[in-house]
Order: sequence, then C-alpha cells, then structure tokens
Amino acid sequence: MSDEIQVDVQYIDDKTAIIHLEGDVTTFSEKDINDAYKAASDNDNSNIIFNFRENDYINSAGIAILIGVVTEARKQNQRLIMAIPSSHFQKIFRMVGLTQYADIYSSLEEAKAQI
Repeated sequence: MSDEIQVDVQYIDDKTAIIHLEGDVTTFSEKDINDAYKAASDNDNSNIIFNFRENDYINSAGIAILIGVVTEARKQNQRLIMAIPSSHFQKIFRMVGLTQYADIYSSLEEAKAQI
C-alpha cells in the first residue's frame, strides 16, 4: 500500500469529465480526489466518471471520501458513474450502498458508452 495517488481530470465533452484514479484510495488521497471532483464540477459537468484501476486499494476512509463525493454530486444534480474493473471492489461498493447513487461498470469504455 502506498500513500500516493495520481488523480487526473479529463474533459471529454462539454458535459462529461473523467477523474482517473491511479493508486490507493485512503485518507491520504482525500484532498486530491476532492480537488479533482471540484474542478470537474466547476466546469458545469453533469456527468462525472470515476475511473479506477484493477490494482487500486480502497480502505474504509477511501469509501468515506467517495460517499462524500456522492453526497455532493446528488446536491449538484450530477450523474456519477464509476468504472471499476475489480469485481471485489464492485461487491464492496454494492455492500456499502454506493450503487444506489452511482452507476457501476466494469470498464471505462462501458461507462463512457452509457452517457
């Protein structure tokens, strides 16, 4: 497990942003994730895709960060989509209830096709 995360925002059209996450989603990544979400939101994007990699590590603090993002996205009337290759992480997201508020797909290509 590393304390570092790489977060990049990619704008694919005037209504959609992709937040690419590379690394561990833990308490150490909170500022980077929230800053990326804010940047995507400041551009008035109504669709925001979180792109997770297969080997990312997510702990309970990371889940809490994502719940905060989901809560804010609902307030902003944004659609959150999560591309999560790992079936284990998909299961965790279902267990904590994130799938009630964000659409989950197994690849970025599949997620982008739903916009």
